[in-house]
Amino acid sequence: MTIEDLQTGVPIIDTRSLVDKVEFYLIDLFIRKKLNPGDLIPKEIELASSLRVSRTVIRESLNRLKTMGLIESVKHKGTIIKSPDLSEILQKTLIPNILDQSTLKDIFEMRLVIEVGMADLVVQRATKEDINALYEIIKDEISPSKETLFDIDHEVRFHGKLYEMTKNETLRGFQKMLLPVFNYAYSSGLINKNLANKHFLSHKDLVDVLSKGDAEHFTQAMRMHLENHYSRLFSMDTE
Repeated sequence: MTIEDLQTGVPIIDTRSLVDKVEFYLIDLFIRKKLNPGDLIPKEIELASSLRVSRTVIRESLNRLKTMGLIESVKHKGTIIKSPDLSEILQKTLIPNILDQSTLKDIFEMRLVIEVGMADLVVQRATKEDINALYEIIKDEISPSKETLFDIDHEVRFHGKLYEMTKNETLRGFQKMLLPVFNYAYSSGLINKNLANKHFLSHKDLVDVLSKGDAEHFTQAMRMHLENHYSRLFSMDTE
């Protein structure tokens, strides 16, 4: 009898642990019951009895769901459904010292795409106070010239303010997750890669464009501002 004979008609064995199975069952149960944020879920003992598993298995499965931000325990009330905070979940798993260089590079690329894409929100929701705050940030920069490679502290302050100006809480939380990639750009040597064209729009140039309130122009300006980062990444792809 060959291996092919053995494989024919044999069902795929479910190798997930019991905790894994219960975890996915509970998520499916919450969906089927159409539970919403704030709704109570059954108690541990009720779930254990219903699923015919130990309370230890239920407890571990629920702890996983808490880590995912899907449920939370409320004092004097019980365990309720929670609307997960996507950026918070990602922050818990984004440990720069553990992530490899390839993953950090991917996240850095994602940061560039997001910042160009959010330009419309920045323009639409920017206030006069926001513009003044950006000018206040750039006045502390050593030099806003087109040849200067940005200092990491200024980079974080300036781009952090842009995320704040979107008034989008998910984006603002996401920005915290992206902070390690600023360090990656420097520690990996990416920022020091030689380019034929070192000219780009400075932070001051960006604020000047933003102050005019033209979303299309500001989107183009953001792309030009980040141009050298894109060029460095593309040069790494060809190495």
